[in-house]
Amino acid sequence: MDSATDRTVARLIESVPTSDGAGVSLRRSLGSQRGLYVDPFLMLDEFFSDDPDDYLAGFPSHPHRGFETVTYMLDGHMRHQDHLGNTGDLGPGSVQWMTAARGIIHSEMPQQTAGRMRGFQLWLNLPASEKMKPASYRDVPASDIPVVPLAGGGEVKVIAGRFQGTAGPINGAGPALTTDPLYLDVHLPPHAELSVPIESSYSAFVYAYDGDALIGPPAQSRPLPRRAAAVLSAGDRVRLTAGAEGARLLLLAARPLREPVVQYGPFVMNTREEIEQAVEDYRHGRLTAAA
Repeated sequence: MDSATDRTVARLIESVPTSDGAGVSLRRSLGSQRGLYVDPFLMLDEFFSDDPDDYLAGFPSHPHRGFETVTYMLDGHMRHQDHLGNTGDLGPGSVQWMTAARGIIHSEMPQQTAGRMRGFQLWLNLPASEKMKPASYRDVPASDIPVVPLAGGGEVKVIAGRFQGTAGPINGAGPALTTDPLYLDVHLPPHAELSVPIESSYSAFVYAYDGDALIGPPAQSRPLPRRAAAVLSAGDRVRLTAGAEGARLLLLAARPLREPVVQYGPFVMNTREEIEQAVEDYRHGRLTAAA
Protein backbone atom coordinates (compact mmCIF):
# COMPACT_ATOMS: atom_id res chain seq x y z
CA MET A 1 0.00 0.00 0.00
CA ASP A 2 1.22 3.49 -0.88
CA SER A 3 1.58 5.40 2.38
CA ALA A 4 3.12 8.55 0.90
CA THR A 5 1.39 11.81 1.74
CA ASP A 6 0.65 14.20 -1.10
CA ARG A 7 1.52 17.85 -0.76
CA THR A 8 -1.17 20.31 -1.70
CA VAL A 9 -1.21 24.06 -2.36
CA ALA A 10 -1.08 25.91 0.94
CA ARG A 11 -0.81 29.35 -0.66
CA LEU A 12 -0.54 30.99 -4.06
CA ILE A 13 1.88 33.86 -4.59
CA GLU A 14 1.19 35.77 -7.80
CA SER A 15 4.21 37.44 -9.34
CA VAL A 16 4.12 41.21 -9.66
CA PRO A 17 5.94 43.43 -12.16
CA THR A 18 8.85 45.41 -10.76
CA SER A 19 12.36 46.50 -11.70
CA ASP A 20 15.78 46.07 -10.16
CA GLY A 21 19.39 46.88 -10.86
CA ALA A 22 19.63 49.88 -13.18
CA GLY A 23 16.07 49.37 -14.42
CA VAL A 24 15.75 45.74 -15.50
CA SER A 25 12.09 44.75 -15.88
CA LEU A 26 11.16 41.55 -14.09
CA ARG A 27 8.42 39.76 -12.18
CA ARG A 28 8.84 38.92 -8.49
CA SER A 29 6.84 36.29 -6.62
CA LEU A 30 8.62 35.29 -3.42
CA GLY A 31 9.98 38.43 -1.81
CA SER A 32 7.52 40.79 -3.48
CA GLN A 33 6.42 41.89 -0.01
CA ARG A 34 8.35 42.02 3.25
CA GLY A 35 8.25 38.62 4.91
CA LEU A 36 6.73 36.89 1.88
CA TYR A 37 9.24 34.08 1.69
CA VAL A 38 9.36 30.29 2.09
CA ASP A 39 12.15 29.46 4.54
CA PRO A 40 14.95 29.24 3.40
CA PHE A 41 13.92 30.72 0.01
CA LEU A 42 13.85 34.51 0.23
CA MET A 43 13.08 35.72 -3.29
CA LEU A 44 12.40 34.54 -6.83
CA ASP A 45 12.65 36.88 -9.81
CA GLU A 46 11.83 36.03 -13.41
CA PHE A 47 13.25 38.32 -16.09
CA PHE A 48 11.77 37.84 -19.56
CA SER A 49 11.76 40.27 -22.46
CA ASP A 50 12.42 40.54 -26.18
CA ASP A 51 12.86 44.31 -25.81
CA PRO A 52 16.46 45.37 -25.08
CA ASP A 53 15.20 48.48 -23.29
CA ASP A 54 13.89 46.15 -20.57
CA TYR A 55 17.29 44.62 -19.77
CA LEU A 56 20.24 46.49 -21.31
CA ALA A 57 20.93 48.55 -18.16
CA GLY A 58 21.68 45.33 -16.29
CA PHE A 59 22.77 45.07 -12.70
CA PRO A 60 25.83 47.30 -12.17
CA SER A 61 28.20 46.72 -9.27
CA HIS A 62 26.31 46.04 -6.01
CA PRO A 63 26.94 44.26 -2.68
CA HIS A 64 25.45 41.19 -0.97
CA ARG A 65 25.92 39.62 2.45
CA GLY A 66 24.35 36.70 4.29
CA PHE A 67 22.77 34.51 1.60
CA GLU A 68 23.21 32.78 -1.76
CA THR A 69 22.04 33.87 -5.20
CA VAL A 70 21.24 31.32 -7.89
CA THR A 71 20.98 32.65 -11.45
CA TYR A 72 19.52 30.31 -14.07
CA MET A 73 19.52 31.47 -17.69
CA LEU A 74 17.02 30.22 -20.26
CA ASP A 75 17.83 32.64 -23.11
CA GLY A 76 20.47 35.27 -23.65
CA HIS A 77 23.87 36.01 -22.13
CA MET A 78 24.77 37.68 -18.84
CA ARG A 79 28.33 38.50 -17.77
CA HIS A 80 29.29 38.23 -14.10
CA GLN A 81 32.22 40.11 -12.57
CA ASP A 82 33.10 40.47 -8.89
CA HIS A 83 35.63 42.05 -6.51
CA LEU A 84 37.57 38.78 -6.32
CA GLY A 85 38.46 39.10 -10.00
CA ASN A 86 36.10 36.37 -11.12
CA THR A 87 34.35 36.73 -14.45
CA GLY A 88 31.95 34.46 -16.25
CA ASP A 89 29.49 34.49 -19.14
CA LEU A 90 26.18 32.87 -18.32
CA GLY A 91 24.61 31.51 -21.50
CA PRO A 92 21.38 29.64 -22.25
CA GLY A 93 20.78 26.79 -19.82
CA SER A 94 23.66 27.69 -17.50
CA VAL A 95 23.60 28.41 -13.77
CA GLN A 96 25.65 30.48 -11.37
CA TRP A 97 25.49 29.48 -7.71
CA MET A 98 27.01 32.32 -5.70
CA THR A 99 27.49 32.21 -1.94
CA ALA A 100 27.76 35.84 -0.88
CA ALA A 101 28.33 34.89 2.79
CA ARG A 102 30.47 37.60 4.47
CA GLY A 103 30.34 39.81 1.44
CA ILE A 104 30.69 40.10 -2.29
CA ILE A 105 30.49 43.06 -4.66
CA HIS A 106 29.58 42.07 -8.19
CA SER A 107 27.86 43.09 -11.39
CA GLU A 108 25.65 41.18 -13.83
CA MET A 109 25.50 42.79 -17.24
CA PRO A 110 23.76 41.61 -20.44
CA GLN A 111 26.10 40.64 -23.28
CA GLN A 112 23.61 41.36 -26.07
CA THR A 113 21.89 44.36 -27.60
CA ALA A 114 18.98 42.51 -29.19
CA GLY A 115 16.98 39.34 -28.80
CA ARG A 116 15.43 37.56 -25.85
CA MET A 117 16.77 37.70 -22.31
CA ARG A 118 15.07 35.23 -19.99
CA GLY A 119 15.96 33.59 -16.72
CA PHE A 120 15.56 33.52 -12.97
CA GLN A 121 17.34 34.66 -9.87
CA LEU A 122 16.68 32.89 -6.59
CA TRP A 123 17.81 34.08 -3.16
CA LEU A 124 18.55 31.26 -0.71
CA ASN A 125 19.24 32.06 2.92
CA LEU A 126 22.33 30.92 4.81
CA PRO A 127 22.31 29.81 8.45
CA ALA A 128 23.77 32.20 11.02
CA SER A 129 26.83 29.97 11.33
CA GLU A 130 27.68 30.48 7.64
CA LYS A 131 26.76 34.10 7.02
CA MET A 132 30.26 35.39 7.72
CA LYS A 133 32.23 32.74 5.85
CA PRO A 134 34.31 33.74 2.82
CA ALA A 135 32.36 34.33 -0.38
CA SER A 136 32.50 31.79 -3.20
CA TYR A 137 30.74 30.99 -6.44
CA ARG A 138 30.40 28.29 -9.04
CA ASP A 139 29.49 28.63 -12.71
CA VAL A 140 27.71 25.56 -14.07
CA PRO A 141 27.52 25.30 -17.88
CA ALA A 142 24.39 23.84 -19.46
CA SER A 143 26.36 20.75 -20.47
CA ASP A 144 26.93 19.89 -16.79
CA ILE A 145 23.23 19.92 -15.89
CA PRO A 146 21.78 16.41 -16.34
CA VAL A 147 18.45 15.93 -18.12
CA VAL A 148 16.20 13.04 -17.11
CA PRO A 149 13.69 12.01 -19.83
CA LEU A 150 10.20 11.12 -18.60
CA ALA A 151 8.40 7.96 -19.69
CA GLY A 152 5.31 9.84 -20.84
CA GLY A 153 7.26 12.54 -22.62
CA GLY A 154 8.88 15.66 -21.25
CA GLU A 155 12.03 15.96 -19.16
CA VAL A 156 13.47 17.16 -15.88
CA LYS A 157 16.68 19.17 -15.62
CA VAL A 158 18.38 18.50 -12.29
CA ILE A 159 20.15 21.66 -11.14
CA ALA A 160 20.46 20.74 -7.46
CA GLY A 161 19.63 17.66 -5.43
CA ARG A 162 18.50 14.35 -6.94
CA PHE A 163 15.68 13.12 -9.15
CA GLN A 164 15.12 9.47 -10.06
CA GLY A 165 18.66 8.61 -9.00
CA THR A 166 20.29 11.41 -11.00
CA ALA A 167 22.28 14.00 -9.06
CA GLY A 168 22.57 17.61 -10.10
CA PRO A 169 25.87 19.53 -10.06
CA ILE A 170 24.90 21.12 -6.72
CA ASN A 171 24.46 18.08 -4.53
CA GLY A 172 25.63 17.53 -0.97
CA ALA A 173 28.96 19.36 -1.16
CA GLY A 174 30.28 22.86 -1.50
CA PRO A 175 27.73 25.69 -1.36
CA ALA A 176 24.22 25.09 -0.10
CA LEU A 177 25.21 22.05 1.98
CA THR A 178 23.21 23.08 5.04
CA THR A 179 19.89 23.70 3.27
CA ASP A 180 20.30 20.67 0.96
CA PRO A 181 18.30 22.24 -1.90
CA LEU A 182 16.34 20.50 -4.62
CA TYR A 183 16.10 22.60 -7.80
CA LEU A 184 14.34 20.99 -10.78
CA ASP A 185 13.27 22.48 -14.11
CA VAL A 186 10.30 20.31 -15.14
CA HIS A 187 8.97 20.20 -18.73
CA LEU A 188 5.66 18.36 -19.17
CA PRO A 189 3.69 17.82 -22.39
CA PRO A 190 -0.09 18.48 -22.42
CA HIS A 191 -1.97 16.63 -19.66
CA ALA A 192 1.13 14.69 -18.54
CA GLU A 193 1.44 13.78 -14.88
CA LEU A 194 4.51 13.53 -12.67
CA SER A 195 4.98 12.65 -9.00
CA VAL A 196 8.15 13.93 -7.33
CA PRO A 197 9.23 12.76 -3.86
CA ILE A 198 10.24 15.53 -1.45
CA GLU A 199 11.77 15.17 1.99
CA SER A 200 8.78 15.56 4.33
CA SER A 201 10.44 18.11 6.63
CA TYR A 202 11.52 20.42 3.78
CA SER A 203 9.83 23.59 2.59
CA ALA A 204 8.80 23.50 -1.07
CA PHE A 205 7.17 25.54 -3.82
CA VAL A 206 6.42 25.28 -7.54
CA TYR A 207 6.63 28.15 -10.04
CA ALA A 208 4.96 27.89 -13.44
CA TYR A 209 6.82 29.89 -16.08
CA ASP A 210 5.13 28.49 -19.20
CA GLY A 211 1.69 26.95 -19.49
CA ASP A 212 -0.26 25.99 -16.41
CA ALA A 213 -0.66 22.99 -14.16
CA LEU A 214 -2.69 21.32 -11.43
CA ILE A 215 -0.89 20.73 -8.15
CA GLY A 216 -1.87 17.89 -5.83
CA PRO A 217 -3.86 14.64 -6.05
CA PRO A 218 -7.08 14.63 -8.09
CA ALA A 219 -9.44 15.17 -5.16
CA GLN A 220 -7.38 18.08 -3.78
CA SER A 221 -5.74 19.53 -6.88
CA ARG A 222 -5.52 23.26 -7.37
CA PRO A 223 -4.65 25.15 -10.53
CA LEU A 224 -1.33 26.94 -10.72
CA PRO A 225 -1.51 29.75 -13.26
CA ARG A 226 1.44 30.88 -15.32
CA ARG A 227 3.96 33.09 -13.52
CA ALA A 228 2.71 32.25 -10.05
CA ALA A 229 4.28 30.29 -7.18
CA ALA A 230 2.45 27.59 -5.23
CA VAL A 231 3.72 27.16 -1.68
CA LEU A 232 3.22 23.50 -0.78
CA SER A 233 1.85 21.92 2.37
CA ALA A 234 3.76 19.23 4.28
CA GLY A 235 4.00 15.79 2.68
CA ASP A 236 6.29 13.24 1.06
CA ARG A 237 5.64 14.03 -2.60
CA VAL A 238 4.00 16.47 -4.99
CA ARG A 239 1.86 15.53 -8.00
CA LEU A 240 2.07 17.78 -11.05
CA THR A 241 -0.42 17.63 -13.94
CA ALA A 242 0.17 19.79 -17.00
CA GLY A 243 -2.64 21.75 -18.61
CA ALA A 244 -3.78 21.62 -22.23
CA GLU A 245 -0.72 23.53 -23.48
CA GLY A 246 1.79 21.63 -21.36
CA ALA A 247 3.78 23.18 -18.54
CA ARG A 248 7.29 24.28 -17.68
CA LEU A 249 7.79 24.50 -13.95
CA LEU A 250 10.47 25.16 -11.38
CA LEU A 251 10.20 22.83 -8.37
CA LEU A 252 12.25 23.87 -5.36
CA ALA A 253 12.61 22.38 -1.90
CA ALA A 254 15.11 22.78 0.93
CA ARG A 255 15.67 22.24 4.63
CA PRO A 256 14.21 25.24 6.51
CA LEU A 257 16.56 27.14 8.81
CA ARG A 258 13.94 28.36 11.30
CA GLU A 259 16.07 31.38 12.21
CA PRO A 260 15.14 35.06 12.40
CA VAL A 261 15.37 36.88 9.07
CA VAL A 262 16.20 40.58 8.95
CA GLN A 263 16.63 41.99 5.46
CA TYR A 264 17.74 45.42 4.33
CA GLY A 265 18.12 45.60 0.56
CA PRO A 266 21.04 43.34 -0.46
CA PHE A 267 21.84 42.26 3.11
CA VAL A 268 20.13 39.38 4.93
CA MET A 269 21.13 38.72 8.52
CA ASN A 270 19.57 37.49 11.77
CA THR A 271 19.41 40.73 13.78
CA ARG A 272 19.01 44.43 13.18
CA GLU A 273 22.43 45.01 14.72
CA GLU A 274 24.02 42.69 12.14
CA ILE A 275 22.30 44.61 9.35
CA GLU A 276 23.60 47.89 10.73
CA GLN A 277 27.09 46.37 10.83
CA ALA A 278 26.76 45.21 7.21
CA VAL A 279 25.77 48.72 6.09
CA GLU A 280 28.63 50.22 8.08
CA ASP A 281 31.10 47.70 6.65
CA TYR A 282 29.97 48.46 3.11
CA ARG A 283 30.23 52.22 3.61
CA HIS A 284 33.79 51.89 4.92
CA GLY A 285 35.04 49.27 2.46
CA ARG A 286 35.07 46.42 4.99
CA LEU A 287 32.21 44.30 3.60
CA THR A 288 34.52 41.90 1.78
CA ALA A 289 37.48 42.08 4.16
CA ALA A 290 38.67 38.90 5.86
CA ALA A 291 37.19 38.35 9.32
